Amino acid sequence: MRYTYEPDVEAFRGEVRDFITAELPPEEERLKRAEEGGFKSSDEEKAYTMTFQKKLSQKGWLAMAWPKDMGGSGASHMRQLVYNEEMAYAGAPVGNMGIQWVGPSLMLYGTDEQKKRFIPRITGADDWWCTLYSEPGAGSDLAALQTRAVRDGDEYVVNGSKIWTSGGHMADWGWLAARTDPDAPKHKGITMFMLDMNTPGVSVRPLINMAGRHGFNEVFFEDVRIPANQVVGEVNRGWYHLAVALDFERSGIGAYAGGRKRVERLMKLAKDHPELAERRPSIRHELADRHIEVTTGTFLSYRVAHMQAKGLVPNHEASASKLFGSELSQRIGKTGMSMLGMLGQLRNGSKQEIMDIATPYLSSMSSTVAAGTSEIQRNIIATRGLGLPRG
Repeated sequence: MRYTYEPDVEAFRGEVRDFITAELPPEEERLKRAEEGGFKSSDEEKAYTMTFQKKLSQKGWLAMAWPKDMGGSGASHMRQLVYNEEMAYAGAPVGNMGIQWVGPSLMLYGTDEQKKRFIPRITGADDWWCTLYSEPGAGSDLAALQTRAVRDGDEYVVNGSKIWTSGGHMADWGWLAARTDPDAPKHKGITMFMLDMNTPGVSVRPLINMAGRHGFNEVFFEDVRIPANQVVGEVNRGWYHLAVALDFERSGIGAYAGGRKRVERLMKLAKDHPELAERRPSIRHELADRHIEVTTGTFLSYRVAHMQAKGLVPNHEASASKLFGSELSQRIGKTGMSMLGMLGQLRNGSKQEIMDIATPYLSSMSSTVAAGTSEIQRNIIATRGLGLPRG
């Protein structure tokens, strides 16, 4: 099957590629930063990301699919798909939780005052957002969260902790889920808040992952006071607002565009160093399998975008794309490690290093947990897609 796009969409693809070439460092440098965390400090990473996103904002691309009255450009789903695909393939720093689900949730559930205050700052790339969902005892079963928010006059007092908070050490604002009614059924006592991360009582502690990178954090709340006007949506109905926000995250094209770039780099590595393939002939078959899987996953993402373009709501289809993409990222990492053998363990500028395979390989281990575990995705596919009964 051969996909084609409307001429204006293909012309836009070329415009995106030209913009990336003009505004970002050379390919090797930006891929090192995207895959291997090639930053000297968190401040450098934040500056690099926000500077590029402000340029996207000036072109009207940062929130291109948003309605025009909300600061977007009302772009079609296919135009947005091409944009996301090209940015991910290039390793561009476009991840933005404010755009991905805080803003869309505000559009659906926020007050006029909240929209006026926060939407322009989100579309202008003025704030870095983090998501405060998971807790030590509430991951996949997120409705089991125990962080408490108690009303006290015009404020809520928050106590508890969160874990695996991506970018929390750089965040200006947090998108917080907290329990406001401990006596209600667990899905019905949660409320969503916007939290200024500089509020007294908020402390952030780093979690260093297997690859030696600081991306995750623990966040602790000790008598943190949040103004009541920073509640988003209805009190005690935050679970339903949260679930809708998660749906904004699970389209999947970025995983496949980035995966395609990694497979291409591995194939080039095999050609430049034929001794790697000669030592393990089956690696050619593995690379062919990875290439086929990236293409298959890309079509899964195209299906999601096609449904959205027709006004349909992808649910189990988005879960299938997310599931396949996260597990594929691990298979790509394993193929790279198998090809390099013992040399695959070298990184951080070692004299014998051929390519840093280890960092993206180790980082991929969390992909089947982040944004909904593979088990959760399979449950959604089984119940909502196949109509199977709950066990």
